[in-house]
Amino acid sequence: MKLSIWSIGRTNEKYLSEGIGVYIERLKHYCRLEYVELKDVKPGSTADETTEREAAMVLSRLKQEDTLILLDEKGKMMTSEKLADYIADLQNRSTKNLVFLIGGAYGHNRKIRERASDSLSLSQMTFTHQMARLILAEQLYRAYTIIKNEKYHNR
Repeated sequence: MKLSIWSIGRTNEKYLSEGIGVYIERLKHYCRLEYVELKDVKPGSTADETTEREAAMVLSRLKQEDTLILLDEKGKMMTSEKLADYIADLQNRSTKNLVFLIGGAYGHNRKIRERASDSLSLSQMTFTHQMARLILAEQLYRAYTIIKNEKYHNR
């Protein structure tokens, strides 16, 4: 299974870019990995217009066989162990490409929500989208170490 992390906009903070880079490199040991920071779209006159432009950009990149998982504050929350089980289950079902999408400042457009297979929340707390990239990368790395029964995660 190929794992993809897509986010809208660039990571501007050096410390976050470095942290994301650490976990992206670690993840490559466990899976084929793609990390993409999509360009910001030209802001619309409304939030809906902006998210619609973002949706068009994302949908143009998605392949039919891609499994899209949204990172969303209203998504389901799970423990690190449950995330590991979730990923292992998708692998067992022969998922070809698992795409995690971190949206822009206004969240996900209805068209993206309709295309998505699931949505996950990292926490009940609010994080910047740039911080969410680091947290997601770390949690995915943690999930793979759990799947492989390695010592990174304390049980």
